[in-house]
Amino acid sequence: MRPPEGYRPNVGIALFHPDGRVFIARRAGERGDYCWQMPQGGVDRGEDPALAAERELREETGVAPSLITPLGRTENWLTYDFPAEIRDLPKFARHKGQAQLWFAYRFNGADSDIDLETHDPEFDAWEWAALASTPQLVIPWKRKVYEAVAETFAPFAG
Repeated sequence: MRPPEGYRPNVGIALFHPDGRVFIARRAGERGDYCWQMPQGGVDRGEDPALAAERELREETGVAPSLITPLGRTENWLTYDFPAEIRDLPKFARHKGQAQLWFAYRFNGADSDIDLETHDPEFDAWEWAALASTPQLVIPWKRKVYEAVAETFAPFAG
């Protein structure tokens, strides 16, 4: 399954606490409205998206694959377009946006197993939140994706 033409292939991860809340984190160095998101990251050329999701989760949160149980994934790629100020950055100029496959996992560890102090920290704070609240916490141009994720993964939210 290939992402739509012109979009960077990406994965998103909804990590569910046993009580149904989901992991959400604040992007490092950002404050104010809409600075929270769930883990996400690029899929390397030839990489299986499910393995990319596990890799990104470990890189961004320190959560090892042994601490998660797969629950499901989105059936199709979910897309968002970059706003002009992002698209103008060299890192993003080749793509009009990102296409994401989202994966849901049950977290089987303890809060102390979550470690944001990675080699290149992307987050500086985290919390467990109601899945339905996440679209209002993210930057507006990602909101439709988060609404679709919240609807798709609602059965895992308890």
